[in-house]
Amino acid sequence: MLLVFFSFQGKRAAKDEASQVRVWIVGLGLIFPMVVLAALLAYGLVVGERLLPREGANVVSVHAQARRWEWTFTYDDASEQETKGTLHIPAGRPVNVAITTTDVIHSFWVPRLAGKLDAIPGRTNILRIEADSPGTYEGTSAEFSGAGYDGFTFQVIAHDPTQWDAFLKGELNEGS
Repeated sequence: MLLVFFSFQGKRAAKDEASQVRVWIVGLGLIFPMVVLAALLAYGLVVGERLLPREGANVVSVHAQARRWEWTFTYDDASEQETKGTLHIPAGRPVNVAITTTDVIHSFWVPRLAGKLDAIPGRTNILRIEADSPGTYEGTSAEFSGAGYDGFTFQVIAHDPTQWDAFLKGELNEGS
């Protein structure tokens, strides 16, 4: 709006034009963009640091393995648990998902929890996800991997602490 206001201002005396040019070039052409970019960089560094998949006492680790047309999930905290098509996580805690595949490239994507990361044969990629509250979140494999890929979905169920403990003990059904 400030730029629109200045564009409607009439021409000033010749001596004022030099100072106006200096204001436009230095102030709005250099200083303003540098301040905005510095603020965005600071914000990005803070948020990005939180999203890095680092180990910690509160971090849950799970493994996601894709194969045409199914995701299989295993859990470090419950080695006997294996689920197909449904990833169980605790709500309010960071979860590192180690993603891999046995056949072709797939994408692991839960839009409400985190960005998309590819599952590549022979390689393990780690994605940090976190659900703020208990609930069911839809996930998809967003990589074209042949006919029917658009139906290649899974769900993530975020549990409250009581339900999470029950899941780790094997007391919940796979779809619960």
